[in-house]
Amino acid sequence: MMKKSKFKIHKMDCPSEEQIIRMKLQNFTSIEALDFDIPNRELLVFHHENEEEIFKQLETLNFDTQHISTEFTQEKLQEHKNQTQLLWSVLGINFFFFLLEIFYGFWSNSMGLVADSLDMLADSFVYLLALFAVGKAIERKKNVAKISGYFQLILAILGLTEVLRRFFVKTEVPEFQLMMLISFLALLGNAACLYLLQKSKSKEAHIQASVIFTNNDVMINLGVIIAGILVYFTHSKMPDLAIGTLIFILVTRGAFSILKLSK
Repeated sequence: MMKKSKFKIHKMDCPSEEQIIRMKLQNFTSIEALDFDIPNRELLVFHHENEEEIFKQLETLNFDTQHISTEFTQEKLQEHKNQTQLLWSVLGINFFFFLLEIFYGFWSNSMGLVADSLDMLADSFVYLLALFAVGKAIERKKNVAKISGYFQLILAILGLTEVLRRFFVKTEVPEFQLMMLISFLALLGNAACLYLLQKSKSKEAHIQASVIFTNNDVMINLGVIIAGILVYFTHSKMPDLAIGTLIFILVTRGAFSILKLSK
């Protein structure tokens, strides 16, 4: 069973001390989670090993640390169960819309939909990796976020390459009706995912990575809808290629945000 240890850290009064403490404890593989209460200068550590070893590490920081209590708890076990259910839900939504958008993306000759579908596939991979991180040590969660970031970066590079190819090769004008309809449905799916993720209020790296991905997706769906309108008025493939380029730029930015989060 998991332990919950409370520490009073009298000199912890700003986020910089929090970051120092996280770095100090990051090598403890048995630590499940850290909950900081900076206003009250308290730290809750959910862990499996001897709390004395954690206390010794905290003492070396000279933040005037006091060990208040240690008790057995199932609090985080229930949280892990909730996270698992949440991630399976958003995984299912994203993989469904990946299949929908990749099919209609090629059917309508829309690079915007194809790009969005690949982004949905990246998200599905992210949520699958996050499922492996639930209940694992903090360092494992950071590693999951890092793998997710690199995977998204690779997809962005491949996508930009395809956009360039379509720019120089003659292709048909996309079917704007399908672009707008399918992207609107995907927007509803992403809005549902974002609601579920934000409702969880988790601050852990693997969940926060998922929030970043989904925020990007909402903006992307709106962009594809706008591109569909422009295709209708211009009778040109350029708005579709432009939104495809923008999508992969956003994907790249999201990847770097994830990699920063994993440090």
